[in-house]
Amino acid sequence: MRIKNTISQLIKKRKIWGYCAAIAIMPYLLIKIAWTFGLFMPTEQMGDTSWRTANAITIGLAIVGILLAFAFSMTWGERLPVWLVAFPVWVGTGLLIPMLLLAPILAPAAITRDQQVGGSDIWIYEQIFVIISLIGAGICLPLALAGYAKTRWPEVFADSLDIELLPDNSKKLYITLARLVSAGCIMLGFIKVFWAVGGTIGINPDMVDNRDLWWHLLSLSTGLWAFAGAWGVLVLTTRRGSRDFFLPMAAAWISSGMLFSYNLFNRLSATRPDSQPTLEYPLVHVLTTELSSILGVMMGIVILMVLHDRRRAMRSAA
Repeated sequence: MRIKNTISQLIKKRKIWGYCAAIAIMPYLLIKIAWTFGLFMPTEQMGDTSWRTANAITIGLAIVGILLAFAFSMTWGERLPVWLVAFPVWVGTGLLIPMLLLAPILAPAAITRDQQVGGSDIWIYEQIFVIISLIGAGICLPLALAGYAKTRWPEVFADSLDIELLPDNSKKLYITLARLVSAGCIMLGFIKVFWAVGGTIGINPDMVDNRDLWWHLLSLSTGLWAFAGAWGVLVLTTRRGSRDFFLPMAAAWISSGMLFSYNLFNRLSATRPDSQPTLEYPLVHVLTTELSSILGVMMGIVILMVLHDRRRAMRSAA
């Protein structure tokens, strides 16, 4: 109860968290603008057109993040169309929250790795600011979102998981979908965790030595979030395994966004001239990445169906 009250008090301060998120994103935005125009670049390769295009895309993402932070902080944000808020938030939380948990290990490792490959001295300081921006946004933006969602979509934060749905609900359909999604997530989770702990089945033997800390931790993160998503979506649909609605909802939401957005991010990264070849066999790589995207989208659909039925039931009972 004390933890729940603490969380409730935190998300009530959505204006503060929204402003803090906007401030945190600013260093990242300024660095990306500088790189796009060829200023303070850590390596000559980043002057390539593909790198500048990627940086221009991330400028747009940073601006969207700042606008969302203000939308979560102010009442006018509650009048925005749902799709305009839900999709970027889904992608953003899927990218930021898993990375936030890995940052204490990945951030020092990234700086050390870039020093070893000859990154310029200025890149070390730039990377520190990038890390600060990502951690700040990863903490503040979800808290601002929680306060915003609790005001605009109270059904997400309703205490009871088991509420009486209206007769014409979609429960049978989304339970079936959830079982398919959870089976896929469990399979994907086992594959990723197996690779993370050193398994080599499906890995190109010529690329085994290229596995590094980044690869192992990202594989482990994907596997664990796939398991979390399987649990969350099953609890949401069968309404067994938890009394509260918010925890399985948060697990399924973050997992679905992560499975979709990390595959999208990897696709963008693969367009860079200095991108590393995949470690898995080509067919295995395609199957796992495409499966990840499909599972993320399907889980998102199940979440929307569950929320739709809950909203109708809550409005009918009011």
